[in-house]
Amino acid sequence: MHRTRAVGLGITAFALVGYAIGVVAAYPGRSVSLVGLMVGVTLYAIGHDGGEAP
Repeated sequence: MHRTRAVGLGITAFALVGYAIGVVAAYPGRSVSLVGLMVGVTLYAIGHDGGEAP
């Protein structure tokens, strides 16, 4: 697994937890979790190796 893809997964997971907490209790900066989700999904997508044969 490429580092970019792993970082994307981590950011996405962290953002989903932040979003879930934001649904239960309002806190300042909770909209940042949506930005984190978009960045995490983007990093995951660009971390794909292209499926080239070795």
